[in-house]
Amino acid sequence: MSTLIWASVLIVAGAAAWALRDRLRRRAVPKILEPGNRLPDFDAVDDRGKPVGSADLRGHPAVLLFVRGTWCPFCSSQVRELTRYYREITASGARLVLMTPKPLETTRRVAEFFDVDFEFWLDKNLDVARRLGLLVEGVVPGEYRAEFGEDSLWPTSLVVDADGIIRYTSLSRFLLDRPDPRKLLRIVSAL
Repeated sequence: MSTLIWASVLIVAGAAAWALRDRLRRRAVPKILEPGNRLPDFDAVDDRGKPVGSADLRGHPAVLLFVRGTWCPFCSSQVRELTRYYREITASGARLVLMTPKPLETTRRVAEFFDVDFEFWLDKNLDVARRLGLLVEGVVPGEYRAEFGEDSLWPTSLVVDADGIIRYTSLSRFLLDRPDPRKLLRIVSAL
């Protein structure tokens, strides 16, 4: 009888874990970022403090990565992996933009840390994340809050065509789930 109870407990626990996994995997893409929509207008600054924005991307395809910053090991890993494909992505005529949250000095350090010619844009006060439905409150670990604040953005990848139309959107299902850079390269190369 005890074996039957343990088997039942394991089945119920497994079913609960599977349901939670499916629920987490269904993080919905904000309607504003669905493929086929025009990339919404937004303003940011680059790592030199120069004003930039979504309108600046028109005329070339672009890969936009919204990353939390160097405090997030999964974001750092994603950017490190992407550096292997940087030249191929830009050779296809696309721009590669990494959008990071505040502060500007940290954004400069991120650019130096990865030592590549990505474009690094700063989402000051997380206004872009809020506008695009990517804001996540209270997720920055305590030891990093003095520099980064409490809130951050949800890791997201976009491919936008030269007319500013979103052709691909990927929100990480889990913090360690990031799109394969080869997929981003395939999509942007097809534009």
